[in-house]
Amino acid sequence: MRILNVELITVRLPLVAPFTTSFSTQTERTPLLIKLTAEVEGSEVVGWGECVALQDPLYSEEYLDGARDVLRRYLIPLLYLWQDAGNTLTAEMVGHALRHIVGHRMAKAALEMAVLDVQLRASEKSFASYFGATTASVPSGVSVGIADSIDSLLGTVGNFVDQGYVRIKLKIKPGWDIEPVRAVRERFGDIPLQVDANAAYTLLDAPLLRQLDAFDLLLIEQPLGEDDLRQHAVLARTMRTPMCLDESIVSATAAADAIALGAAAVINVKPGRVGGYLEARRIHDIASANGVAVWCGGMLETGLGRAANAALAGMPGFTLPGDISASDRFYRLDITEPFVLDAGRIAIPSGPGLGVAPLPEILKKVRVHSETVAP
Repeated sequence: MRILNVELITVRLPLVAPFTTSFSTQTERTPLLIKLTAEVEGSEVVGWGECVALQDPLYSEEYLDGARDVLRRYLIPLLYLWQDAGNTLTAEMVGHALRHIVGHRMAKAALEMAVLDVQLRASEKSFASYFGATTASVPSGVSVGIADSIDSLLGTVGNFVDQGYVRIKLKIKPGWDIEPVRAVRERFGDIPLQVDANAAYTLLDAPLLRQLDAFDLLLIEQPLGEDDLRQHAVLARTMRTPMCLDESIVSATAAADAIALGAAAVINVKPGRVGGYLEARRIHDIASANGVAVWCGGMLETGLGRAANAALAGMPGFTLPGDISASDRFYRLDITEPFVLDAGRIAIPSGPGLGVAPLPEILKKVRVHSETVAP
């Protein structure tokens, strides 16, 4: 393929309800989309990518304006230089072509996603078939933010259980942990339940965190800092609840290290966080080879990222329900045809590439910025 132009499009999507974690409260998402037009064997093909960087550097060091800037000034020009030098451009070569730019995994992931979408659309192959998905749909879990009160939390969880979500994840933080989890377990019995701390605790909190063992949780996700692999391993040896890492896993190498140290019995794979869907597949393969379960996390993606995540989660090593919820979990209006929960599952698109694309009239309505980066 030969890239003709790349358009960077920022959209604003209000959330159905504020989503609160240990580090922020979000009332809207401002995803950065990539529309990549390329020539493939004489035909123009359009592919789409989605950058999951938040507006502020809270979940990671990346943020919306920084991602847009590095794409515009460095990453996209590097791909133009790569192809102008006579190199063959494929999704499998994007990481290599961009290797001299340090970090910026979310921006790189979005660009690789757009190239892969073009590549697969041109060959009439789906993301699901490319990644070797073994199922036509994936079980859908839901992530529940920190509530104003336990009564409010129970109402929210009850609504999601009634909708058919097969797993509940509760965000926790110091001061909002044992009692909310206890209340949910007592009200809803043996539903699959897990917690996510988003690195809000330290190893000094081990006695408190061990109290969570009483609630038969699927896992505890990222209780300690992202750099604390050794301390996660120490904590894991003192708890019965399986240890899951999220922010700590930024690459396949990090995943291998965490597994070797005993810091991760489970890994949350977020393609944007690790630098793209190809790196996410490598993490799946390493984890599967070591008997470690993986599941696909979410970053409140639009239908574009949701489609790609569903395809990835169809791989055989994704044995736990992920955060691939219906579109209306977060958005009254998604930019693609909405994903709908059906008997607790989300269908994996089967069309070429992502199998979905932004609806032009909706994209026009929610777009707040766009610019074209030409050769």
